[in-house]
Amino acid sequence: MINNSGTRPNKYIKFIDLSLKTVQSFRLNLYSCKYSKRVYNQHQLRVLVLLKEYISTDYRDFVELIDLMSNIKEKLDLDKVPHYTTLQKFVFRIPSSLFNLILSKTLKLFYSHGENASITAIDATGFTSSYASHYYSRRTGKLRRSFLKTSIAVDTDKKVILGWKISQKTDHDVKHAKALIRQSNKSRKSECYVLDKGYDSEKIHVLIREEIKADSIIPVRKRKRKKVRGKYRRKLYLNFDKIKYNKRNIAETTFSVVKRKFGEVLRARKFYNQVKEIKIKLIVYNINKKVVEIVCI
Repeated sequence: MINNSGTRPNKYIKFIDLSLKTVQSFRLNLYSCKYSKRVYNQHQLRVLVLLKEYISTDYRDFVELIDLMSNIKEKLDLDKVPHYTTLQKFVFRIPSSLFNLILSKTLKLFYSHGENASITAIDATGFTSSYASHYYSRRTGKLRRSFLKTSIAVDTDKKVILGWKISQKTDHDVKHAKALIRQSNKSRKSECYVLDKGYDSEKIHVLIREEIKADSIIPVRKRKRKKVRGKYRRKLYLNFDKIKYNKRNIAETTFSVVKRKFGEVLRARKFYNQVKEIKIKLIVYNINKKVVEIVCI
């Protein structure tokens, strides 16, 4: 899209515009409490937190960069840039559930009222919480920290994230999928869900087809000398739509983009802050998706 001056819009300015639109779309107090110093409002701090992840840097470097960017400070109406600890403490105070609300608001950038998704793909990956490299861990004999298992639901047409499920333990895929399907269905209803063989379970089919009222496509695991059990599993075994199932690859591509652009290693040390960091990455992915659409028109 070309603006009035004949140049393409700056992607960072456009990201701030969309982030502001998102955080201002739900009614929350500008300040955390009546005793607040009111130097920065919560909208400004939320956008700065999202922008930090968008730039993919740490808090210290981020505030120094923003201090040099007069256009961004003007856009956010900042007289001065907050200290990096102000942003750290702000993220610490935000309840993790608030990021679920922010994600749902990003979907309004892509969907009209009442619009549903056609096919939703579900997949899982891990984000590491360790600062140590594989070489260092092997040389010192110290084990790397465990991964945070992250499952997402992705609209395969618009390629946006509809929901997430994050856990510190390596929960079974089926356990993650149940919570994620219900969550994504509340965010945006879908006509069909596609999942890989790791989610093969009659309970998942029953949840999708009878409770959610959608179609489900999951490859059936073949076991020697054992019959295929379950009404819906037998149907898929006899009649499998491979064209629709191949849409599942888009969920893997989404994870690849998130890790490549915004990082796989988590900087936060505590689990509840690591969960927030992953959620911020996924929210930033959605907003960036819209930025790319606008800038490339």
